[in-house]
Amino acid sequence: MAWRSVEVAEQRVRFVVLSERGGRSHADLCREFGISRPTGYLWLERYRGGGVGAMAELSRRPHGSRSRTPDPIEERIVQLRAERPDWGARKLSVLLGREGQSVPAGTVHRVLLRRGLVRAEVRRQPATRRFEREQPNQLWQMDFKSPKGWGHPVGPLSILDDASRYLIALDGTWSTRAEAVRERLEAAFTDCGLPQAMLMDHGTPWWNTKSAGGWTQLTVWLMKQGVQLLFSGIRHPQTQGKVERFHLALEMGRRRRGLPQPSLYQSWLDQFRHEYNQVRPHQALGMRTPAQLWRKSDRRYDPNPPQWQYPQGAEVRRLEAHGALNMNGTRWQISRLLAGEWVQLERIQQRVLIFYRHTLIREIDLSGHGSTIVEPWPENKKL
Repeated sequence: MAWRSVEVAEQRVRFVVLSERGGRSHADLCREFGISRPTGYLWLERYRGGGVGAMAELSRRPHGSRSRTPDPIEERIVQLRAERPDWGARKLSVLLGREGQSVPAGTVHRVLLRRGLVRAEVRRQPATRRFEREQPNQLWQMDFKSPKGWGHPVGPLSILDDASRYLIALDGTWSTRAEAVRERLEAAFTDCGLPQAMLMDHGTPWWNTKSAGGWTQLTVWLMKQGVQLLFSGIRHPQTQGKVERFHLALEMGRRRRGLPQPSLYQSWLDQFRHEYNQVRPHQALGMRTPAQLWRKSDRRYDPNPPQWQYPQGAEVRRLEAHGALNMNGTRWQISRLLAGEWVQLERIQQRVLIFYRHTLIREIDLSGHGSTIVEPWPENKKL
């Protein structure tokens, strides 16, 4: 059967499922999902009309001038800049404060300008909408740094906590092989616990363009750990803005501090990660460090997770040897990588939503004999 692929915020589909089941008022559901009642009706209208495919969608300059900064403080600013050439005025101001010297960031910046220590950097237009979680370990972002300057086919692998900006891992796997990434993830899960969800792009090894739905052995393994998977698209780079912003800081560190010989790259990365988490103040965190906000997840990693338990009374089917589902006399191909796995069916009129564990993976239209692959898309709001 023909199929297509869409990006859709999964919470919208879950809202529709709960609404169609009945038993709860529209107002109660809207309060639970943090939306207005008109928005709830709009989601329902869009789904009923077209299924999941229809649901996709001041200056800080001081007012006056001050006297010139005393020479000892100015020399200390220059010294700190030399030690951390990739840090800006706000972060250096925090370090001075820790030393008992209260120096505004604007003053630090003027000293750096006067000493010729400010470089013109590429300015990026900020995203028009913010995307973030409020608590540590609700979401981790994962991506590879570009290979530029590292002398390898790919740059370091970064895993970043969305809420605290805590750098879970920074490793030179120097390869996109699934085995290398899984090994690093297992170490991260053992040390830090499991996140509720992970956000990645459409890249190797967590996405396969030749696989229906894009699933790979690595992503199926992650789902078996109970981790919800979310994917950003090339049309929405702002969803991975935090790990991209970290990569910018890493690139500035590489350029201005320089790298040691290749055999010492990982030691350099370990030191950079420690500084980023424990020392470097973060503007978006109120100049606190990520380590001050992050905490270990209470979800423990199990190398052999137990079989998934779907809700009591749910309609559950087991996929055939090649990942197909027989339903109403028709054989629907779901995913070869899920062959032999149990999936949950949620029927809404002539449509059937297919969930693997708690991830929505496909919608089947029984009336139109069509199948839609669902790429979970995170809501661009605080959840």
